[in-house]
Amino acid sequence: MLSLDIPKSAIQPELANPPYILVVEDEDLIREMIVLALKEQGYEVVTAIDGRTALNLLQEAESTSNMSFDLIVLDLMLPQVNGLDLCRLLRYQGNIIPILILSAKASETDRVLGLEVGADDYLTKPFSMRELVARCRALLRRQNFSTTPQPSILQFQDVTLFPEECRVMVKEKEVSLSPKEFRILELFMSHPRRVWSREQLIDRIWGLDFLGDTKTVDVHIRWLREKLEEDPSKPKYIITVRGFGYRLG
Repeated sequence: MLSLDIPKSAIQPELANPPYILVVEDEDLIREMIVLALKEQGYEVVTAIDGRTALNLLQEAESTSNMSFDLIVLDLMLPQVNGLDLCRLLRYQGNIIPILILSAKASETDRVLGLEVGADDYLTKPFSMRELVARCRALLRRQNFSTTPQPSILQFQDVTLFPEECRVMVKEKEVSLSPKEFRILELFMSHPRRVWSREQLIDRIWGLDFLGDTKTVDVHIRWLREKLEEDPSKPKYIITVRGFGYRLG
């Protein structure tokens, strides 16, 4: 059962520049509860009841300077265009707006699939509004961090990363990374040879409100090695420092 359990003390004052959040959910009750919870935090909320409407809203936002979305809360089981296909299409088009997936499918396979097609977080139904708000806040916080000025090009050995283009080249060959993989690599390349613990990576990439476990980091490191390394079992870029974590080179 969904619960609107946000204490009054958690409600934020009116924000000077409130984030715009697109909520894509076809169930009326759930959509209305999400909108209420987010508006109580001072966020601006736009809704869509199906994937095609959501896509039209996103395309309209891209074509105007009056509004752009800062976060998408996306249900998977949608009419017309389902959530997975919409997420996959947005990432294929180069859209890097953070996406929080909502789904009644709670298996590890479903969660991994959602993350692999480009979602930034995955929340299973039923959930509390407190948790949804916390995850939205964490994604928005990381989005603000990722939009701070960055060097135009990062280079380490044969790996070249273009932060503004969200593009990575290995030995002059472009590789396709998920948003999480890209952010991990960008962090590593911004601080070469620094050792990052799993907890530090979760804090910087997933946020303090992340409710999973540190194995998530190991999974993403493995995926990243498979895309960067000639021999992932003998990595030369992303090195494991036993008892501490990971470093670049």
